[in-house]
Amino acid sequence: MKKLSAVIPLTLSTCILLSCNNKAKNYNTTAAKDTDSTDVISDTTTVLHLAVDKDDSQFAVLAAAGAAAEIQLGKMAVARGRSKKVKNFGNMMIKDHDKATNKLIAIAKAKNITLPTTPDTSMQRVITLLSKKSGSDFDKAYITEMIAAHQKYVGIFKQVSITCQDPDLKAFAKKTLPIIQNQLDAINAIHDSMRQ
Repeated sequence: MKKLSAVIPLTLSTCILLSCNNKAKNYNTTAAKDTDSTDVISDTTTVLHLAVDKDDSQFAVLAAAGAAAEIQLGKMAVARGRSKKVKNFGNMMIKDHDKATNKLIAIAKAKNITLPTTPDTSMQRVITLLSKKSGSDFDKAYITEMIAAHQKYVGIFKQVSITCQDPDLKAFAKKTLPIIQNQLDAINAIHDSMRQ
């Protein structure tokens, strides 16, 4: 009986160790074969999603630059636009994109992504062009630009909401897409009403 009571704890200990060893082997199946424990530790960024995919970080940069342009153009619409609808749309751009930018900044900060605070060079050209217009000339050019920009960004956000690897940026794209679609619908309605 004494021999049996000594064998049972030893057998249990062996089973537990073998079970832990099997779990460790299963965990390491994602790591390359013949690696040591330091290789597994150095690769934890992919497991913990600390590193952001290059395409995902480029999306964040593109979204931030686009929002900066929309805010700046929205302010111009309020100041230079003739139509009350264009002015109201400009105010909506400022409000919506300021809110989205704050969410994006928080995500980027947590992931060490440096975001631009100004529009990219192509949008800067649009801003310069529109800054030379006022009244109904501004309204027409602004509406045309807003339709083109929002069509482009709806496509980008749709794609990113499917393909993005980073869960936080993917969620941001999914939540922001309906807002951009709503903006596109609103500017299309303004465009249609001004043609009549």
